[in-house]
Amino acid sequence: MIRTPLRPLARILPARDRGENPEEIERENLRHRHAEMRDRARVRAEGRLLMLGAFFTVAFAVVGIRMGVLATTVPVEPLASAGGSAIAAQRADIVDRQGRILATNFETNSLYAQPPMLIDPVDSAKALAKIFPDLDEGRLIKQFTGKRKFVWIKKRISPEQKQAVHDIGDPGLLFGGREMRLYPNGKLASHVLGGARFGEEDVTTAQLVGVAGVEKQFDGYLADPSNAGKPLTLSLDLTVQAASERVLYGGMRLMNAKGATSILMDVHTGEIVSMVSLPDFDPNDRPAPPTSGFDPSVSPLFNRAVQGLYELGSTFKIFAVAQAMDLGLVQPDTLIDIRGPLRWGKFRITDFHNYGRELTVSKIIVKSSNIGTARIAQMIGADRQKDFLGGLGLLEPTPLELVESRGGQPLTPKNWSELSAMTISYGHGLSASPMHLAAAYAAIANGGHYVSPTILKQSGPQYGPRVMSEASAAASRTMLRQVVTEGTASFGDVPGYQVAGKTGSADKPKPQGGYYEDKVIATFATMFPVSDPKYVLIVTLDEAVETSGTEARRTAGWTAVPVAAEMIARIAPLLGLRPEIEPARLAEVKLTSN
Repeated sequence: MIRTPLRPLARILPARDRGENPEEIERENLRHRHAEMRDRARVRAEGRLLMLGAFFTVAFAVVGIRMGVLATTVPVEPLASAGGSAIAAQRADIVDRQGRILATNFETNSLYAQPPMLIDPVDSAKALAKIFPDLDEGRLIKQFTGKRKFVWIKKRISPEQKQAVHDIGDPGLLFGGREMRLYPNGKLASHVLGGARFGEEDVTTAQLVGVAGVEKQFDGYLADPSNAGKPLTLSLDLTVQAASERVLYGGMRLMNAKGATSILMDVHTGEIVSMVSLPDFDPNDRPAPPTSGFDPSVSPLFNRAVQGLYELGSTFKIFAVAQAMDLGLVQPDTLIDIRGPLRWGKFRITDFHNYGRELTVSKIIVKSSNIGTARIAQMIGADRQKDFLGGLGLLEPTPLELVESRGGQPLTPKNWSELSAMTISYGHGLSASPMHLAAAYAAIANGGHYVSPTILKQSGPQYGPRVMSEASAAASRTMLRQVVTEGTASFGDVPGYQVAGKTGSADKPKPQGGYYEDKVIATFATMFPVSDPKYVLIVTLDEAVETSGTEARRTAGWTAVPVAAEMIARIAPLLGLRPEIEPARLAEVKLTSN
């Protein structure tokens, strides 16, 4: 930088000749110098402030981004990396309502290799192929003799397999700690439990994550280290579940069905005491999900109780009658014209048998008259019917705590016309799951309150809103009892347990439209004991056919009803229900005088 002198001779000498004061020139130059210094200092200060501001902006941005990342990621417990160290946190157990283990943890080992440390790679590969027959010997040799420094061999091995690998004696074969999910009861309640798999993992440990059922629904609770000593208590009863599965499996085989499901629900608490879907699977060895384009209902992973959407047939008829009684349109002894066929435009509604000219409302349920139920639906009207069925939970997915329940959206008509109301009244034109049906029948059984189904143990009744009067519910139960004692469910009577229920036989729809002529969804919806209802039981068989006679019989009265009766006979004592003898009808007695 060139510094300008304060008293330049080029200006001082002329100034003296003119008689001017040279000091004025010095003061002027000093002012210019100070001004230049101030300008340079200001520019330097502004640059420093700009750099400081940019630094703080970047720092705050980095901190903000880091906070955002931490807020949106799943917290991970630190994993121990020392060989042989214990696993940091275990997944919480799952137990039934009595505290019996349904899912727990089991410490095992993984097996991996570090090829540079292998003494004899070829012999080690051959020995491993003998211990694990599913391994490819040639591939192992190629991996062990190549340039790889790490090779996964097995992510889960048994103690016997670990000892066999130890006996090989090669230091390049190493073990890592593993915590696996163990389901000690095998297939029992497999669709409820779902299953778990390894998530994030390294050579010393692996994180377990739920993939389906309650394992996925409550994954956050089960994986929380603070809950490791607090098991998740379900509403299931292990002994009742086992008995239900055994009976339903036998019934499915006996009735030649391709699938089956049953649900036992407490009508006051909404607790699911047992839930069975067949075919099932072993969650210890969960199969792969079906490929795209594959019918999901064929897969053993498919939960028919909550994912299966079916037209449930005549089991819906009691809803139309209960609503009509609630509205004051009919009484149990009201006569209804059932002459047929009932025509609506080009459509015809007929009955399975000719029941004459008219039937009482009670007999419409006992005889299962489609025409009589359709006429009652006409009295109710489409809008009121839709509101009533919505109150019973039949138009939305059930709130059951299973991830699979979210996809159980009932299939309803786009235009809920009078014809829709008539067909829906006898169970056609609306598809719902057996779990929907269980919750709706529980409202009739408990005196008119909707109860949300739950898979968690409850401490007492969990009544929801009232959906029908107590009188209508009581009259409906009486009719359902008559269905068993006099009507289509005569095979469902279990001495001592006062079973009441309704059969439903719905033609199975074709994927491309229309209905099969020889395939039926057979359902029996029942409650017991009807004098003081405690449980609702739903049994549904897919494509069942009873072949003991000279001709095939597919209706629920011949297929689902006997299975449900056998199930009630088996599980009622397990539920603590003592059989009670119903008073017989008194014979007509005439008094005479001596």
